[in-house]
Amino acid sequence: MFSKVLVANRGEIALRVMRACKELDVPTVAVHSEVDEDALHVKFADEAVCVGPAHGGLSYLDVKAIMSACEVTGADALHPGYGFLAENADFAEVCEAHDVTFIGPTADMMRSLGNKARARAMMSACGVPVIPGTDGVVADAEEGAVAAESLGYPVMIKAAAGGGGKGMRMAADSDEFAANFPLARAEAEAAFGNSDIYLEKLILEPRHIEFQILGDNHGNVVHLGERDCSIQRRHQKLIEESPSPAVSPELRERMGEAAVRGARGAGYVSAGTVEFLLDSRGDFYFMEMNTRIQVEHPVTELVTGVDLVKEQIRIAAGERLGVEQARLGLRGHAIECRINAEDPERDFAPCPGTVSEFYVPGGPGIRVDTHVYSGYVIPPHYDSMIAKLLAHGNTREEAIARMRRALEEFVVVGVATTIPFHSAMMNDPEFRAGTFDTGTLARKKKAYEQLVGAV
Repeated sequence: MFSKVLVANRGEIALRVMRACKELDVPTVAVHSEVDEDALHVKFADEAVCVGPAHGGLSYLDVKAIMSACEVTGADALHPGYGFLAENADFAEVCEAHDVTFIGPTADMMRSLGNKARARAMMSACGVPVIPGTDGVVADAEEGAVAAESLGYPVMIKAAAGGGGKGMRMAADSDEFAANFPLARAEAEAAFGNSDIYLEKLILEPRHIEFQILGDNHGNVVHLGERDCSIQRRHQKLIEESPSPAVSPELRERMGEAAVRGARGAGYVSAGTVEFLLDSRGDFYFMEMNTRIQVEHPVTELVTGVDLVKEQIRIAAGERLGVEQARLGLRGHAIECRINAEDPERDFAPCPGTVSEFYVPGGPGIRVDTHVYSGYVIPPHYDSMIAKLLAHGNTREEAIARMRRALEEFVVVGVATTIPFHSAMMNDPEFRAGTFDTGTLARKKKAYEQLVGAV
């Protein structure tokens, strides 16, 4: 096991990693920007190093500063969390060159699976169903237009190096394609420094179903069931749950086997997520693979009893998986609501500021992952998520009931949050029936705004 782990992140995920390290009896190092000096991840770490000013590009993304922090503290391993440098293959190589173990997949694996066009080809070679699309990137708008006509509209224009909905545009016809192709390319270049674009056939009204996988250096790969992430706004996940109300035991077995086959074929090591689109006929297609721990990983932890971050650390230390596929099962139902400092009544505009009062819910089946406390100042420089609220029950109905109760107990004063939105969702008939898809919020935007206003 490692002698000391530096956590190259902030907020609730930094705390989550530190808690796992604490249980493994491994000391931790926090890095922080100047505005995060009083953050909880700094207070709870064994050591802390300031790596720069507020702007993320000058602190949490400053590779030289972070590697210097490893050197001065003697950290022999680094956990990137999610976001920031978590999927930066060049950074993983720098860690390796400095004899610091990067807790995640190898740089080569990140490059292969981080490029969506390349990942599609890899999964297809492993026999995993993929969405019909181009064989790699398209050279320009003219080549893309020809490919779009061949695939048949509507199509998705997607950044090859993309993620989080950036560099992604829909085209219903040739006119929309001509207008949206340059926009997607420019957005991809700005977000990822890579303007490569590929095309996929648009799957209408799909479910977003992802499978959590773990792979070790000894050839073992398992899946830990699925998460349904279909409640989204502009391709950003808002609510996740496991198991999916749309996935039967037979379909779970087929999708899980495909996820494991793809990960094993790619030689994947560490925690990762294989993401699929599931259509109304029950057919599923590979969409992408995330080579990091996910925001929504606690949903899987609640229904499997497996600590994914500790498994991730053990794998990086060269240990074998502590779980076997035959012994893995889903117990009960779990739901996660992402609590953001955003105003649902102002089109989810970010709301940084001082949290004057902060009270988290508790009781049976409730988990809250957060870095916020009374008096905490939410800075405007980073992601707006301030907490992850999770509810676990014996059934989906019980999980929803517990979530409704927990949302009523959750008190945040001083800034607007998405708590009213989530309360509205827990009372929405379509959500409660489990009949939603990735387009539900867009189709019912006005209805949900009315619901939020009534809460």
